[in-house]
Amino acid sequence: MIGENGEQLGIMSARDAMKLAREAELDLVKVAPMAKPPVCKIIDYGKYRYELARKEKEARKKQKTIEVKEVRLSPNIDANDLNTKMNNARKFISKGNKVKISLRFRGREMAHMQASRHILEDIAADLADIAVIDKPIKQEGRSLTMFLAEKK
Repeated sequence: MIGENGEQLGIMSARDAMKLAREAELDLVKVAPMAKPPVCKIIDYGKYRYELARKEKEARKKQKTIEVKEVRLSPNIDANDLNTKMNNARKFISKGNKVKISLRFRGREMAHMQASRHILEDIAADLADIAVIDKPIKQEGRSLTMFLAEKK
């Protein structure tokens, strides 16, 4: 049992604890119900709920969500187009997002899938100053994909 000012009141029955809470015109709240014996505290329940909500909101505010941005390429991409896509990927990574780079194949391009693997390897090499390979090159159906994340 913990009093209204935070002082330890020791172990007591629930009836005695309720009596003390009523005398103080406050609520008796179980703060650690799984403990042996359960820990109860004499506090204003409305204020307690407000404080918990505020702490939870602060924790959520400090949390950072990482999005996965995708850059799609084709195997017969031109050098200038590739540079534009790499600049986009560089911008995404510098903002703290992960980047999924997918090389999509259509029709007869499927026959030369492994020959086009160097495009993804070149991108990883060019972005090596700010990014690391999060997930290596992997074939998923009609595309090769690779994930890049910001260097720590």
